Amino acid sequence: MLGQVHEHIVRELGESSRTDTIFVLTAIVFNLIVLAVNSGVSTEAKLEDADASYDIILGVFIAMSVLLNAVALVALVIGRRTRRTLLAGLVAMYRDNEVAKYYDPSLMSNYGVRYLLFAAVIGLLGLTAIVVPLIIRFTG
Repeated sequence: MLGQVHEHIVRELGESSRTDTIFVLTAIVFNLIVLAVNSGVSTEAKLEDADASYDIILGVFIAMSVLLNAVALVALVIGRRTRRTLLAGLVAMYRDNEVAKYYDPSLMSNYGVRYLLFAAVIGLLGLTAIVVPLIIRFTG
């Protein structure tokens, strides 16, 4: 039974990792696309004969960027919490079976740092995808 519990925890860790990867990649790709699209829309919006539709499109993409990035960041927070819980169970199982010395406790904090770095990348790229088009639109 212990082997089945161990396998289940390891599978859950793998699934959690894949889910986190999907959220991070989705946010990064979306932010890069929004940056490109909104930069083009902002350039067109500056033309003298441009109508308000460009500004509306810009606003919609900014709102969607904020929403998608918020969802991705919440997903990372949940993923971090899930990983911490699963790893704590795994470490307790290892301790109970006197094999905990083979699992370096610093891995727990390393995973936490990794999640913070993922969140920083998503946040900074999302901010860039919003601010750069606004600078293009409202300057020069």
